[in-house]
Amino acid sequence: MTLPELDRDELYRYARHLALPGVGVDGQRKLKAGRVLCVGAGGLGSPLALYLAAAGVGTLGMVDFDTVDESNLQRQLLHGTSDVGRSKLDSAADRIAEVNPHVALIQHATELTSENALEIFAGYDVVVDGTDNFPTRYLVNDACVLLGKPNVYGSVFRWEGQVSVFATQGGPCYRCLFREPPPPGLVPNCAEGGVLGALPGIIGSAQAMEAIKLLLGVGRTLAGRLLIFDALEMDWREVALRRNPACPVCGDEPTQTELIDYEVFCGVKPAEATGEAGADTAARFDEIEVEEVARLLEGEDAPFLLDVREPWEWAVSSLAAHGARLVPLGELGSRLSEVPHDRHVIVYCRSGQRSRTASQRLVEAGVTRVSSMRGGMKGWADRIEPGVRVV
Repeated sequence: MTLPELDRDELYRYARHLALPGVGVDGQRKLKAGRVLCVGAGGLGSPLALYLAAAGVGTLGMVDFDTVDESNLQRQLLHGTSDVGRSKLDSAADRIAEVNPHVALIQHATELTSENALEIFAGYDVVVDGTDNFPTRYLVNDACVLLGKPNVYGSVFRWEGQVSVFATQGGPCYRCLFREPPPPGLVPNCAEGGVLGALPGIIGSAQAMEAIKLLLGVGRTLAGRLLIFDALEMDWREVALRRNPACPVCGDEPTQTELIDYEVFCGVKPAEATGEAGADTAARFDEIEVEEVARLLEGEDAPFLLDVREPWEWAVSSLAAHGARLVPLGELGSRLSEVPHDRHVIVYCRSGQRSRTASQRLVEAGVTRVSSMRGGMKGWADRIEPGVRVV
Protein backbone atom coordinates (compact mmCIF):
# COMPACT_ATOMS: atom_id res chain seq x y z
CA MET A 1 0.00 0.00 0.00
CA THR A 2 1.31 3.45 -0.89
CA LEU A 3 1.38 5.60 2.23
CA PRO A 4 0.16 9.22 2.08
CA GLU A 5 2.69 12.01 2.31
CA LEU A 6 2.84 14.53 5.16
CA ASP A 7 2.57 18.20 4.30
CA ARG A 8 4.59 20.92 6.03
CA ASP A 9 1.87 21.65 8.60
CA GLU A 10 1.68 17.97 9.53
CA LEU A 11 5.44 17.68 9.85
CA TYR A 12 5.34 20.53 12.34
CA ARG A 13 2.26 19.24 14.21
CA TYR A 14 3.66 15.74 14.66
CA ALA A 15 7.27 16.79 15.36
CA ARG A 16 7.44 14.91 18.67
CA HIS A 17 6.27 11.75 16.93
CA LEU A 18 8.75 12.18 14.11
CA ALA A 19 11.58 12.35 16.64
CA LEU A 20 10.35 9.22 18.43
CA PRO A 21 12.06 5.88 17.67
CA GLY A 22 9.36 3.50 16.48
CA VAL A 23 7.33 6.22 14.79
CA GLY A 24 9.32 8.66 12.65
CA VAL A 25 8.09 9.88 9.29
CA ASP A 26 7.15 6.43 8.01
CA GLY A 27 5.22 5.61 11.18
CA GLN A 28 3.35 8.89 11.04
CA ARG A 29 2.42 8.15 7.45
CA LYS A 30 1.04 4.78 8.66
CA LEU A 31 -1.08 6.59 11.21
CA LYS A 32 -2.35 8.98 8.54
CA ALA A 33 -3.33 5.99 6.39
CA GLY A 34 -4.95 4.25 9.36
CA ARG A 35 -8.69 3.79 9.79
CA VAL A 36 -10.01 3.20 13.32
CA LEU A 37 -13.63 2.69 14.33
CA CYS A 38 -14.70 3.81 17.80
CA VAL A 39 -17.88 2.07 18.94
CA GLY A 40 -19.40 4.61 21.31
CA ALA A 41 -18.83 8.34 21.85
CA GLY A 42 -19.16 8.24 25.62
CA GLY A 43 -16.85 7.72 28.57
CA LEU A 44 -14.32 5.48 26.83
CA GLY A 45 -14.91 6.95 23.38
CA SER A 46 -14.02 10.45 24.58
CA PRO A 47 -10.33 9.97 25.50
CA LEU A 48 -10.00 7.38 22.78
CA ALA A 49 -11.18 9.68 19.98
CA LEU A 50 -9.27 12.69 21.33
CA TYR A 51 -5.94 10.88 21.52
CA LEU A 52 -6.34 9.08 18.20
CA ALA A 53 -7.20 12.36 16.52
CA ALA A 54 -4.30 14.17 18.18
CA ALA A 55 -1.95 11.36 17.12
CA GLY A 56 -2.90 11.88 13.49
CA VAL A 57 -4.91 8.75 12.72
CA GLY A 58 -6.21 9.77 9.31
CA THR A 59 -9.73 8.38 9.46
CA LEU A 60 -11.83 7.95 12.57
CA GLY A 61 -15.24 6.35 12.49
CA MET A 62 -17.66 6.69 15.39
CA VAL A 63 -20.83 4.69 15.99
CA ASP A 64 -23.38 6.28 18.32
CA PHE A 65 -27.02 7.31 18.16
CA ASP A 66 -27.41 9.02 21.54
CA THR A 67 -27.65 12.69 22.50
CA VAL A 68 -25.57 14.50 25.10
CA ASP A 69 -27.09 14.51 28.58
CA GLU A 70 -25.90 16.67 31.45
CA SER A 71 -25.12 13.55 33.48
CA ASN A 72 -22.60 12.53 30.77
CA LEU A 73 -20.36 15.52 31.38
CA GLN A 74 -18.74 14.11 34.53
CA ARG A 75 -16.69 11.77 32.34
CA GLN A 76 -17.42 12.27 28.62
CA LEU A 77 -14.90 14.99 27.78
CA LEU A 78 -15.74 15.07 24.08
CA HIS A 79 -18.81 17.10 25.06
CA GLY A 80 -19.47 20.31 26.97
CA THR A 81 -22.35 22.02 28.70
CA SER A 82 -23.37 23.82 25.51
CA ASP A 83 -23.69 20.43 23.77
CA VAL A 84 -26.46 19.12 26.04
CA GLY A 85 -29.28 17.90 23.82
CA ARG A 86 -27.09 17.66 20.69
CA SER A 87 -26.18 14.49 18.88
CA LYS A 88 -23.04 13.05 20.43
CA LEU A 89 -21.59 12.55 16.97
CA ASP A 90 -22.14 16.19 16.01
CA SER A 91 -20.57 17.29 19.28
CA ALA A 92 -17.65 14.91 18.73
CA ALA A 93 -17.14 16.17 15.17
CA ASP A 94 -16.76 19.75 16.37
CA ARG A 95 -14.34 18.80 19.13
CA ILE A 96 -12.20 16.54 16.94
CA ALA A 97 -11.98 19.22 14.25
CA GLU A 98 -10.59 21.54 16.90
CA VAL A 99 -8.08 18.93 18.06
CA ASN A 100 -6.84 18.08 14.57
CA PRO A 101 -8.33 19.40 11.31
CA HIS A 102 -6.25 16.84 9.36
CA VAL A 103 -8.45 13.97 10.64
CA ALA A 104 -11.54 12.82 8.74
CA LEU A 105 -14.43 11.76 10.98
CA ILE A 106 -17.02 9.37 9.60
CA GLN A 107 -20.27 9.45 11.56
CA HIS A 108 -22.33 6.27 11.86
CA ALA A 109 -25.44 7.70 13.51
CA THR A 110 -27.13 4.38 14.11
CA GLU A 111 -27.52 1.63 16.64
CA LEU A 112 -24.99 -1.12 16.00
CA THR A 113 -26.88 -4.30 15.14
CA SER A 114 -26.28 -7.73 13.68
CA GLU A 115 -27.68 -6.38 10.41
CA ASN A 116 -25.17 -3.54 9.96
CA ALA A 117 -22.07 -4.44 12.00
CA LEU A 118 -20.19 -6.36 9.31
CA GLU A 119 -20.79 -3.67 6.72
CA ILE A 120 -19.65 -0.88 9.06
CA PHE A 121 -16.58 -2.74 10.39
CA ALA A 122 -15.38 -3.75 6.93
CA GLY A 123 -14.09 -0.25 6.21
CA TYR A 124 -11.66 -0.07 9.14
CA ASP A 125 -8.30 -1.51 10.18
CA VAL A 126 -8.97 -1.60 13.94
CA VAL A 127 -12.20 -1.60 15.94
CA VAL A 128 -12.20 -0.18 19.47
CA ASP A 129 -15.03 -1.19 21.80
CA GLY A 130 -16.14 1.66 24.04
CA THR A 131 -19.58 0.25 24.91
CA ASP A 132 -21.11 -0.44 28.32
CA ASN A 133 -23.50 -3.32 27.68
CA PHE A 134 -23.03 -7.03 27.09
CA PRO A 135 -25.10 -7.49 23.89
CA THR A 136 -22.97 -4.93 22.03
CA ARG A 137 -19.70 -6.32 23.44
CA TYR A 138 -20.50 -9.79 22.14
CA LEU A 139 -21.66 -8.33 18.83
CA VAL A 140 -18.42 -6.33 18.42
CA ASN A 141 -16.34 -9.37 19.30
CA ASP A 142 -18.07 -11.75 16.94
CA ALA A 143 -18.06 -9.30 14.03
CA CYS A 144 -14.33 -8.67 14.55
CA VAL A 145 -13.58 -12.40 14.59
CA LEU A 146 -15.61 -13.01 11.44
CA LEU A 147 -13.85 -10.15 9.62
CA GLY A 148 -10.37 -10.70 11.07
CA LYS A 149 -10.27 -7.19 12.61
CA PRO A 150 -8.44 -6.52 15.91
CA ASN A 151 -10.84 -5.63 18.72
CA VAL A 152 -9.38 -3.27 21.33
CA TYR A 153 -11.57 -3.98 24.34
CA GLY A 154 -12.14 -1.77 27.36
CA SER A 155 -14.65 -1.66 30.17
CA VAL A 156 -15.14 0.40 33.32
CA PHE A 157 -17.32 -0.07 36.36
CA ARG A 158 -17.26 1.92 39.58
CA TRP A 159 -13.55 1.93 40.55
CA GLU A 160 -12.28 -0.81 38.22
CA GLY A 161 -11.34 -0.98 34.56
CA GLN A 162 -10.20 -3.65 32.11
CA VAL A 163 -8.41 -3.47 28.78
CA SER A 164 -7.21 -6.08 26.28
CA VAL A 165 -6.87 -6.79 22.56
CA PHE A 166 -9.00 -9.56 21.10
CA ALA A 167 -9.47 -11.24 17.72
CA THR A 168 -5.87 -10.98 16.52
CA GLN A 169 -4.29 -13.74 14.43
CA GLY A 170 -3.94 -16.76 16.72
CA GLY A 171 -5.04 -14.80 19.79
CA PRO A 172 -8.08 -15.20 22.03
CA CYS A 173 -11.37 -13.39 21.57
CA TYR A 174 -13.79 -12.00 24.15
CA ARG A 175 -15.72 -15.28 24.05
CA CYS A 176 -12.60 -17.16 25.12
CA LEU A 177 -12.64 -15.10 28.31
CA PHE A 178 -16.40 -14.84 28.81
CA ARG A 179 -18.06 -17.62 26.85
CA GLU A 180 -21.49 -16.83 28.28
CA PRO A 181 -22.88 -13.46 29.43
CA PRO A 182 -23.85 -13.00 33.09
CA PRO A 183 -27.53 -13.28 33.99
CA PRO A 184 -29.49 -10.12 33.15
CA GLY A 185 -29.35 -7.58 35.95
CA LEU A 186 -26.43 -9.21 37.77
CA VAL A 187 -23.92 -6.62 36.50
CA PRO A 188 -25.42 -3.12 36.29
CA ASN A 189 -24.19 -0.67 33.68
CA CYS A 190 -22.41 2.57 34.55
CA ALA A 191 -25.66 4.53 34.73
CA GLU A 192 -26.95 2.16 37.39
CA GLY A 193 -23.76 1.17 39.20
CA GLY A 194 -21.78 4.38 38.86
CA VAL A 195 -18.26 5.05 37.62
CA LEU A 196 -15.55 7.43 38.78
CA GLY A 197 -15.23 10.11 36.11
CA ALA A 198 -11.43 9.86 35.70
CA LEU A 199 -11.48 6.08 35.24
CA PRO A 200 -12.68 6.04 31.60
CA GLY A 201 -9.89 8.51 30.87
CA ILE A 202 -7.31 5.99 32.03
CA ILE A 203 -8.82 2.97 30.27
CA GLY A 204 -9.74 4.86 27.10
CA SER A 205 -6.21 6.24 26.85
CA ALA A 206 -4.84 2.71 27.17
CA GLN A 207 -7.16 1.62 24.36
CA ALA A 208 -5.89 4.49 22.21
CA MET A 209 -2.32 3.39 22.88
CA GLU A 210 -3.10 -0.18 21.79
CA ALA A 211 -4.83 1.01 18.61
CA ILE A 212 -1.84 3.19 17.72
CA LYS A 213 0.59 0.30 18.31
CA LEU A 214 -1.50 -1.94 16.08
CA LEU A 215 -1.44 0.62 13.28
CA LEU A 216 2.31 1.15 13.65
CA GLY A 217 3.09 -2.54 14.05
CA VAL A 218 5.37 -1.86 17.02
CA GLY A 219 5.72 -3.10 20.57
CA ARG A 220 3.88 -5.82 22.41
CA THR A 221 0.12 -5.45 22.36
CA LEU A 222 -2.33 -6.73 24.94
CA ALA A 223 -3.33 -9.69 22.75
CA GLY A 224 -3.34 -12.66 25.11
CA ARG A 225 -3.32 -10.42 28.18
CA LEU A 226 -6.05 -8.77 30.24
CA LEU A 227 -5.05 -5.74 32.30
CA ILE A 228 -7.23 -5.04 35.34
CA PHE A 229 -6.96 -1.64 36.99
CA ASP A 230 -8.08 -0.96 40.56
CA ALA A 231 -8.32 2.80 40.98
CA LEU A 232 -8.84 2.66 44.76
CA GLU A 233 -5.58 0.78 45.23
CA MET A 234 -3.90 2.34 42.15
CA ASP A 235 -2.95 -1.18 41.16
CA TRP A 236 -2.60 -2.93 37.79
CA ARG A 237 -2.92 -6.71 37.56
CA GLU A 238 -2.31 -8.82 34.48
CA VAL A 239 -4.10 -12.06 33.61
CA ALA A 240 -2.72 -14.28 30.85
CA LEU A 241 -5.29 -15.35 28.25
CA ARG A 242 -5.21 -18.13 25.69
CA ARG A 243 -7.38 -18.84 22.71
CA ASN A 244 -9.90 -21.54 23.51
CA PRO A 245 -9.75 -24.23 20.77
CA ALA A 246 -13.39 -25.00 21.60
CA CYS A 247 -14.54 -21.38 21.38
CA PRO A 248 -17.79 -21.29 19.40
CA VAL A 249 -16.60 -18.26 17.38
CA CYS A 250 -12.78 -18.34 17.06
CA GLY A 251 -12.11 -22.00 17.91
CA ASP A 252 -10.69 -24.72 15.69
CA GLU A 253 -14.17 -25.79 14.64
CA PRO A 254 -16.44 -22.78 15.20
CA THR A 255 -20.12 -23.50 15.62
CA GLN A 256 -21.24 -19.89 15.16
CA THR A 257 -20.31 -18.56 11.75
CA GLU A 258 -22.70 -15.61 11.54
CA LEU A 259 -24.03 -12.88 13.78
CA ILE A 260 -26.99 -13.67 16.01
CA ASP A 261 -29.59 -11.81 18.09
CA TYR A 262 -27.38 -10.67 20.96
CA GLU A 263 -30.22 -9.31 23.10
CA VAL A 264 -31.72 -12.80 23.17
CA PHE A 265 -28.25 -14.32 23.73
CA CYS A 266 -27.68 -12.03 26.74
CA GLY A 267 -31.21 -12.51 28.08
CA VAL A 268 -32.14 -8.86 27.58
CA LYS A 269 -35.28 -9.91 25.73
CA PRO A 270 -37.04 -13.28 25.74
CA ALA A 271 -36.69 -15.70 22.86
CA GLU A 272 -40.46 -15.42 22.36
CA ALA A 273 -39.88 -12.09 20.58
CA THR A 274 -38.02 -13.90 17.80
CA GLY A 275 -40.17 -17.01 17.66
CA GLU A 276 -37.31 -19.20 18.92
CA ALA A 277 -37.76 -22.35 20.95
CA GLY A 278 -37.89 -21.99 24.70
CA ALA A 279 -40.09 -18.91 24.73
CA ASP A 280 -42.66 -20.61 26.97
CA THR A 281 -40.17 -20.69 29.85
CA ALA A 282 -38.38 -17.41 29.09
CA ALA A 283 -41.37 -15.05 29.05
CA ARG A 284 -42.46 -15.16 32.70
CA PHE A 285 -43.41 -11.50 32.74
CA ASP A 286 -44.25 -9.18 29.90
CA GLU A 287 -42.82 -5.86 28.79
CA ILE A 288 -45.06 -2.87 28.30
CA GLU A 289 -44.50 0.31 26.31
CA VAL A 290 -44.60 3.68 28.04
CA GLU A 291 -47.56 4.79 25.93
CA GLU A 292 -49.61 1.84 27.20
CA VAL A 293 -48.60 2.63 30.79
CA ALA A 294 -49.79 6.23 30.34
CA ARG A 295 -53.10 4.95 28.93
CA LEU A 296 -53.62 2.51 31.82
CA LEU A 297 -52.92 5.21 34.38
CA GLU A 298 -55.87 7.20 33.02
CA GLY A 299 -58.28 4.28 33.48
CA GLU A 300 -60.41 3.35 36.47
CA ASP A 301 -58.42 0.24 37.35
CA ALA A 302 -55.00 1.88 37.44
CA PRO A 303 -51.94 -0.36 37.85
CA PHE A 304 -49.54 -0.29 40.79
CA LEU A 305 -46.31 1.49 39.76
CA LEU A 306 -43.12 0.19 41.37
CA ASP A 307 -39.92 2.20 41.00
CA VAL A 308 -36.81 0.07 41.69
CA ARG A 309 -34.20 2.81 41.28
CA GLU A 310 -32.16 4.39 44.06
CA PRO A 311 -33.51 7.22 46.26
CA TRP A 312 -31.21 9.82 44.68
CA GLU A 313 -32.55 8.91 41.22
CA TRP A 314 -36.11 9.18 42.51
CA ALA A 315 -35.28 12.64 43.92
CA VAL A 316 -34.42 13.90 40.41
CA SER A 317 -37.56 12.57 38.72
CA SER A 318 -40.22 9.95 39.35
CA LEU A 319 -43.80 8.96 38.67
CA ALA A 320 -44.85 9.76 42.22
CA ALA A 321 -47.64 11.98 40.87
CA HIS A 322 -49.11 8.83 39.33
CA GLY A 323 -48.93 6.90 42.60
CA ALA A 324 -45.57 5.19 42.12
CA ARG A 325 -43.84 3.69 45.14
CA LEU A 326 -40.06 3.51 45.54
CA VAL A 327 -38.54 0.17 46.53
CA PRO A 328 -34.88 0.00 45.42
CA LEU A 329 -33.95 -3.27 43.75
CA GLY A 330 -31.52 -4.16 46.53
CA GLU A 331 -34.33 -3.89 49.11
CA LEU A 332 -37.03 -5.68 47.13
CA GLY A 333 -36.54 -9.07 48.79
CA SER A 334 -37.19 -7.66 52.26
CA ARG A 335 -40.07 -5.39 51.20
CA LEU A 336 -42.20 -7.74 49.12
CA SER A 337 -45.12 -7.13 51.46
CA GLU A 338 -45.39 -3.60 50.04
CA VAL A 339 -46.22 -4.97 46.60
CA PRO A 340 -49.87 -6.00 46.07
CA HIS A 341 -50.49 -9.49 44.70
CA ASP A 342 -53.98 -8.74 43.41
CA ARG A 343 -53.21 -5.81 41.06
CA HIS A 344 -51.37 -5.33 37.81
CA VAL A 345 -47.85 -4.34 38.90
CA ILE A 346 -45.78 -2.27 36.47
CA VAL A 347 -42.11 -2.02 37.37
CA TYR A 348 -39.82 0.69 36.06
CA CYS A 349 -36.23 1.87 36.50
CA ARG A 350 -33.95 4.15 34.48
CA SER A 351 -33.83 2.25 31.20
CA GLY A 352 -35.36 -1.19 31.78
CA GLN A 353 -32.59 -3.48 33.03
CA ARG A 354 -33.28 -3.39 36.76
CA SER A 355 -37.03 -3.50 36.18
CA ARG A 356 -36.69 -6.79 34.28
CA THR A 357 -34.70 -8.29 37.14
CA ALA A 358 -37.26 -7.04 39.66
CA SER A 359 -40.16 -8.32 37.55
CA GLN A 360 -38.67 -11.81 37.47
CA ARG A 361 -38.27 -11.77 41.26
CA LEU A 362 -41.87 -10.65 41.72
CA VAL A 363 -43.15 -13.45 39.50
CA GLU A 364 -41.09 -15.94 41.49
CA ALA A 365 -42.56 -14.47 44.70
CA GLY A 366 -46.09 -15.18 43.48
CA VAL A 367 -47.20 -11.84 42.05
CA THR A 368 -49.51 -12.97 39.28
CA ARG A 369 -49.47 -10.07 36.81
CA VAL A 370 -46.21 -8.21 36.35
CA SER A 371 -44.98 -5.96 33.54
CA SER A 372 -41.63 -4.26 33.06
CA MET A 373 -41.86 -0.79 31.50
CA ARG A 374 -39.71 -0.88 28.39
CA GLY A 375 -37.25 2.00 28.25
CA GLY A 376 -37.90 3.01 31.87
CA MET A 377 -37.90 6.65 32.93
CA LYS A 378 -35.78 7.56 29.93
CA GLY A 379 -38.49 6.24 27.63
CA TRP A 380 -41.13 8.08 29.64
CA ALA A 381 -39.17 11.33 29.40
CA ASP A 382 -38.61 10.89 25.68
CA ARG A 383 -42.14 10.00 24.67
CA ILE A 384 -44.60 11.01 27.41
CA GLU A 385 -43.18 13.95 29.39
CA PRO A 386 -40.45 15.67 27.36
CA GLY A 387 -38.19 17.77 29.52
CA VAL A 388 -38.22 15.45 32.53
CA ARG A 389 -34.61 15.00 33.68
CA VAL A 390 -33.44 11.42 34.13
CA VAL A 391 -30.03 10.47 35.51
